[in-house]
This record gives sequence, structure tokens and C-alpha cells, in this order.
Amino acid sequence: MAFCGNCGAETADDGVCPNCGPAVAQAADVDQPQQQAQYEQPPQQVQQAPGGRPMRQLKTDRGLLKLILLSIVTLGIYGIIFYYSISSDINEVATRYDGKKTMNYALLLLLVGPATLGIGYFVWFHRAFNRIGDEMRRRGINTDFGASVFWIWGVLGGLIIVGPFIEIHKLCTAMNELNANYNQNG
Repeated sequence: MAFCGNCGAETADDGVCPNCGPAVAQAADVDQPQQQAQYEQPPQQVQQAPGGRPMRQLKTDRGLLKLILLSIVTLGIYGIIFYYSISSDINEVATRYDGKKTMNYALLLLLVGPATLGIGYFVWFHRAFNRIGDEMRRRGINTDFGASVFWIWGVLGGLIIVGPFIEIHKLCTAMNELNANYNQNG
């Protein structure tokens, strides 16, 4: 039995690591107890390909027009998928740094929002927008994105009708930039 010298996973007989791929050196069988103890720590949230980039590339093509058109065609289902993907993407990008989890949007929509008489929606958006802005600043992306975008454009901007559209555009732009940075740097 052999173990990958990079991640500690048990490798197949042909020396191919199931996590890292074929071009990985293996640790000797003699070091097996020491290797297993070394890799008993919980694995990182994100599996990375050689070169430090993540295994799965996140979407960088979000846009306001796409959201509006696909939401109309799918009778609102795409809007749910849009916010669901926002919550899963920010969890994948930021959780290993800040230790937080953004609630799954489907859970918010179906259970928490109605149970809190709508207050849960405001809390979710406030926290999600803040977390996106914080992660962008942590990665060195120059931005003014944060909870203020939600409150100013999404809530108060609703009085001038175009505010929520500006909010969604800013959200799409911020997530595209954040995901592009994550796809490049991990």
C-alpha cells in the first residue's frame, strides 16, 4: 500500500493519486504510520490542481440582463438558482479564510425567510454582501462593495425603481471579479 507524497491519500497500484493526479511522487510504504498521522488533520475546503488553482472553476459570466431574461423564461426559477450559486460560491471562496458559512439560499427562501416574516431575507443579504466585500478586500481587489450596496441600492433604491437593478448589477460584477481571482489564485 502506498500513499501520495503530496496529499497523503492512498494511491492505486499504478501510482496514480486519486486527488492529485498522475504526476505526483509517492511516499514509501515504510513511512506509512508516520504519513497517516501527518495527514489525519482535516483536509482543506478546496481541492487544488497542480499550480495552486482550484479543481473547479467558478462562474464569471453573471449579468443583470441574463438574470432578467432567464428568470422570465423560467418563471423565476433561474433567480433562485442565481442566488443559490452566489451563496455556494462565496462559501467555497471565503470559508477557509474567515471560517463562516453563508446560509444556502434555498433554505432561506423556503424556511427561514417565511418563518421570520421576511426579516431573514434582510439579514441574509446584509451578511452575504458584507462577506463578499470583505473577501474582495482580503484578496486585494479594490472595491467599495459591502452591505451598504444592499441597503442603499436594494432597499432605499427601490423608491426610485432602478435601485434594485443597480444593486444586482453591482453584485454580478463583484462576484465575477471575486470568482475570476479565485479561479486564477485559488
